[in-house]
Amino acid sequence: MPIDAERAVAAEPRSGEISWDHKDIQLYHLGVGAGLPATDPHELRYTFESGLQVLPSFATVAGGVMALDAGLSAPGVDVDLAAVLHGGQTVVTHRPIPVRGSAVATTRVLAVYDKGKAAVIVQRTEVADGRGPLWTSDSQIFVRGEGGFGGERGPSMRPAAPGGAPDRTEERRIRQDQALLYRLSGDWNPLHADPEFARRAGFDRPILHGLCSYGITLKAVVDTVLGGDAARVDSFRTRFAGVVFPGETLRMRMWQSPGRVRLAVSAVERDDAPVLTDTIVEHH
Repeated sequence: MPIDAERAVAAEPRSGEISWDHKDIQLYHLGVGAGLPATDPHELRYTFESGLQVLPSFATVAGGVMALDAGLSAPGVDVDLAAVLHGGQTVVTHRPIPVRGSAVATTRVLAVYDKGKAAVIVQRTEVADGRGPLWTSDSQIFVRGEGGFGGERGPSMRPAAPGGAPDRTEERRIRQDQALLYRLSGDWNPLHADPEFARRAGFDRPILHGLCSYGITLKAVVDTVLGGDAARVDSFRTRFAGVVFPGETLRMRMWQSPGRVRLAVSAVERDDAPVLTDTIVEHH
């Protein structure tokens, strides 16, 4: 069934309560590769309830509400899950995410763009608790085969690619079971676990969640550039340029400037095939 873009954009924002505690945060951190080595004091900041901090990318799974869910259940949107890919993600934190919390999440579809062979659903989720705004999360959902409805193509402006050699390069190995662990935070898309479903979606085996690569990348920046302090992150945005298979290695090239880290992330074993592009961490 084609996407009804006008209906999706005109729909009233939807609000719901979400809550989380240290167990949700610890599980998420393990899902993005924290805890190795298990007794490393730096890793214990992500895995042990004493002195626990929260990666801002946790916002994409807080309360078990995945970044894509609301857009795919919006009025006027009825698509095949096998045709869905995450196109881009931005999280802006208004203050550090608490270890335990409850809040109201309000989501609306900002736009539906016609890319010809695909549609892109742009949605925004704003989260606030009793003290005020916590974070704003924007997602771009790429739906293959749903374009051609005569809508706007949308903006095409992208940041200029960083020049010169990177200031630092980090590599992170992806565990074979990383997608199985990450999906326990709430993203149950069978694309990341079921080989038959993955083949139907055009892949020869299950792929890693794009948001898992997103979290792994942010953790690498926090651990290296930001001195291990997740509270220094103000925003993190990326465009998902390619897939990652469990067992591969992510190579993260970083270009640093005051208050900003630009990144290019690639898959080492596939000749540095692009994974994340247009990737920027703003910090203080």
